[in-house]
Amino acid sequence: MAQTAMTIRVDNHIKKQFDFLCEQFGMSANAAVNVFINAVVRTRTIPFKISAELNPTSQALLDMLYATDRSDRPDLTMEEIDEEIRKARQERRERMEREKQEQQKEVA
Repeated sequence: MAQTAMTIRVDNHIKKQFDFLCEQFGMSANAAVNVFINAVVRTRTIPFKISAELNPTSQALLDMLYATDRSDRPDLTMEEIDEEIRKARQERRERMEREKQEQQKEVA
C-alpha cells in the first residue's frame, strides 16, 4: 500500500506532551495520528465532540438541513457501496467488450 507524507503544525509545548503520552501508550506520535485518521475514516465521524456557539443564521441553516426528509435516500453500508461499485465496473467492462466486438464485426 502506497503511503504519503503529511505535515501538520502543532504548538511546541503540546507536541512535547503528545510525544510523552504516546510513549506512555507504547506508540509513536505517527502511529497515534494514524490511529486517529483510521478511526475517522472507518466511523466517518470525529471520535470526540467538537462544539461552538452558532449564530442564529447558522443555527437556522442547520435546523433546516436536519429537518430535510431523507427517507428517499437509502442508508448503505460500506460493503454494500463497494458491491454496487464492483457491479457497475463489471457491467461497464462487459459493455465495453460488447462494443469492441461489434466494432470488430463491422470492420470484418
